[in-house]
Amino acid sequence: MLNSKQRAFLRGQANTIDTILYVGKSGVIDTVIAQAEDALRVREIIKGKALEAAPVSSREAAEMIAEKTGSEVVQVIGRCFVLYKRNGENPVVSDKLPKSKKK
Repeated sequence: MLNSKQRAFLRGQANTIDTILYVGKSGVIDTVIAQAEDALRVREIIKGKALEAAPVSSREAAEMIAEKTGSEVVQVIGRCFVLYKRNGENPVVSDKLPKSKKK
């Protein structure tokens, strides 16, 4: 689970990346999930978009993909969304994340 500082850091990182995942008129299908898993494994953070023809909203698409890939929804703005999943073997963004405070 991400805390607010980590979420803010990831939102900042997402500003500079391109949208690589699109949910079209077929909705969240297996190929979209497979693309998301592959991209998350390599990049840890991805930006997606639910097109106007999509049968689901961007929030619904982000939550469905996050649930099926084991990732977390960082933010949803308009039709765009950002997902994050930590890669323990080859961290790209994880090692730069602010540490969470444990009480």
